[in-house]
Amino acid sequence: MRTIMGKLQSIRYEAQWVEGIHFLRRAGWVCVLVVVALGSVLGCHGMPPLEKQERHVRANELLLHQLTPRAFVGGWGLPTYQHTEFMQFFGMKDDELIPRSRLAAGEPPRGWEVRIEAGEALFLAYPDRGWLVVFFEERLVYREKLTAAQLHELGRSWQHEDKFRSRFEAPAAS
Repeated sequence: MRTIMGKLQSIRYEAQWVEGIHFLRRAGWVCVLVVVALGSVLGCHGMPPLEKQERHVRANELLLHQLTPRAFVGGWGLPTYQHTEFMQFFGMKDDELIPRSRLAAGEPPRGWEVRIEAGEALFLAYPDRGWLVVFFEERLVYREKLTAAQLHELGRSWQHEDKFRSRFEAPAAS
């Protein structure tokens, strides 16, 4: 009799354990969905509306992580030069990300806080305005005031590089 009661109790505990696992699986997906939804809401919350971004661009208020490439095209028009490239960025204390290509070979930037990001970078050069702006994940992460001659030289170097890119290196057409 004890062995039968022991087996029944064991079966009951197993059933409770299995029910618990099924609950956790269902609850796990719910938790994942809640976290994704929360992340989406919080991620989008920090970006101002496009009209406000365009006003900032027209006023030369180039706010890091607050402006998108569309805001620059809407505010200043199409850039004279544009370039996309996989890039490493050095993270700075003010949240600016400095592209590796804007530094001397082997030199870290002053104030670098040992943070590195990497991914597709979009470079837009506006020689008429004197600005090079760089985007990572659709957000302005770097801006540099340069002369028109420097920006034209940079743009011509991008055009020259693009001639020798393989179809695997070329950015996907949007």
